[in-house]
Amino acid sequence: MWGGHYSLAPAEIMAKINNSIDFDKNLFQQDIKGSIAHAKMLVIQKIISKTDGDKIISGLNKILKELESGKFVFRAELEDIHMNIEGRLAELIGDPAGKLHTARSRNDQVATDFKLWVRDAIDNLDVDIKNLQSALLEKAEEYYNSIMPGFTHLQTAQPITLGHHLLAYVEMLGRDRSRLFDARKRLNELPLGAAALAGTSFPINRDLTSKELGFDKPMANSLDAVSDRDFAIEYLFIVSLVATHLSRLAEEFVIWSSAQFKFIKLSERFTTGSSIMPQKRNPDAAELVRAKTGRLFGNLISLLTVMKGLPLAYSKDMQEDKEPAFDSAENISLCVQAMTGMINDFSANEKNMKKAAEAGYSTATDIADWLVKNLGIPFRQSHSITGKIVKLAEESACKLHELPIAEIKKICPEVTDDLFDVLSVENSVASRKSFGGTSPANVNQAIKSARKKFL
Repeated sequence: MWGGHYSLAPAEIMAKINNSIDFDKNLFQQDIKGSIAHAKMLVIQKIISKTDGDKIISGLNKILKELESGKFVFRAELEDIHMNIEGRLAELIGDPAGKLHTARSRNDQVATDFKLWVRDAIDNLDVDIKNLQSALLEKAEEYYNSIMPGFTHLQTAQPITLGHHLLAYVEMLGRDRSRLFDARKRLNELPLGAAALAGTSFPINRDLTSKELGFDKPMANSLDAVSDRDFAIEYLFIVSLVATHLSRLAEEFVIWSSAQFKFIKLSERFTTGSSIMPQKRNPDAAELVRAKTGRLFGNLISLLTVMKGLPLAYSKDMQEDKEPAFDSAENISLCVQAMTGMINDFSANEKNMKKAAEAGYSTATDIADWLVKNLGIPFRQSHSITGKIVKLAEESACKLHELPIAEIKKICPEVTDDLFDVLSVENSVASRKSFGGTSPANVNQAIKSARKKFL
């Protein structure tokens, strides 16, 4: 592989640490696609003959079929997927295979392959997230007016609807898809043609190759082209943020399905039992989605750490860029699909959710708002009055709507019986009609808007 400069084979441990074929074989489709585009350009630019170009392209297509069928024999001594394919090409077509590498290096070749792979991974993840959004919207529509407690600090705050709660995740995931779109646009510049680091003296046409591979344009600087891994880091960051959003939802599923809450139920398809306790139904799928977030964060930190101290242009350290990306792509897809399955699977216990919403004085803010609207009391003063009313209910061990009006009048004499109209959770939820609020009418409109925006 190294021509006439080397006369000794690598040490066994050197071969072991240096070889990457065990994982970069995942790039075979992208490598062949890039090589075919490069060969076409070499022919058009008359750098190689059409006869040789046709042989190269035909051989590469045969190798692609071998790889897809599992018949391709990988050779560890050839280090990586690029040299394995080139070596097999030489076996198939002889000397013309050696002309394929004209005007390119493995440095710009691997950068191109990896960009093509990340671009595909982005497209695949976008589809998975879109499917999850669709499932969330279906469930939000089913439970658009199902009342539950909204929480701050995991303490009962105000009543909301389950549909409204689920729509929050639709919005989060929409931002994730927007980030994927932006990252894809940024990465869509072609490294191929930068060669090792300085460009090439051959009369190549990088615009031709860019168009052939679906890139917007060639990268402007050859040093940057072979040393850039921003696209992979950005992809891993977006994956980490998607995982964060999934983990928050998974955590809520764990809490909501517990015996202490009983807000939702997951079927046997997305739970597991216990080896010792027959009654158990554990939300293991949600717990694993939550746990994999740490693994995905680790992959991001791994690549950031690899890249932080590298001088331009290429260093072998960058061989460590692919395994974190491959692992993250596999696991984020698994997590998104598992969460989609759980969303489709769960059923809500509307009775328990409403009962919980009615506890904890969740309509206290409605009292404060009523005092402002009907009595013209400044909000800070109404807040204080409401606090005294809540304290009275606590001391009387009753709910707000169970307090005698006479007792409330001792705190605020101007209060009328109309106050009780706002104390039900139904009226509280229905009153939240401000844009983005939780009223069932808002939720229905938000579902329609989200379908147009995201699906």
